[in-house]
This record gives sequence, C-alpha cells and structure tokens, in this order.
Amino acid sequence: MIDYSTFTDEALEARLAELRQDHGDLDAAIHALSNTPLPDLVIIGRLKRKKLALKDEISRVEDFLTPDIIA
Repeated sequence: MIDYSTFTDEALEARLAELRQDHGDLDAAIHALSNTPLPDLVIIGRLKRKKLALKDEISRVEDFLTPDIIA
C-alpha cells in the first residue's frame, strides 16, 4: 500500500486521474469480455478484483485530498 501522506496535492490529483483512467479501462475490458460468445469467467473475475482494488485506492487518495474536518 502506498503512503500518500508524503504526496503533494498536485501529485495526489495526478495519481487520482491515473487510477480513474485505469478503473475505466478495466470496466471497458470487463464489458467487452462479458459480451463475447464464450466469456472467460476466470479472467473476468480477476479483472473485477483489480477494478475493486483500484476503487479502494481511489477512495484512499480522495480521503487524503479531502480530510475530515473536526468541529
């Protein structure tokens, strides 16, 4: 797991854009594979797990960019 506490806001924004692009690419690949006549469910499952891991990492980066404000 990457320690995002040392990243600048600009670096976090760049990382977030990269992660979102990768997430979208995986979504497109999953969709394309699912629509084949004989979809490979093992590969689709692996891609879905990678996509979920990217979603979790996107959430972590977003948390660093918008920290909770304690009132």
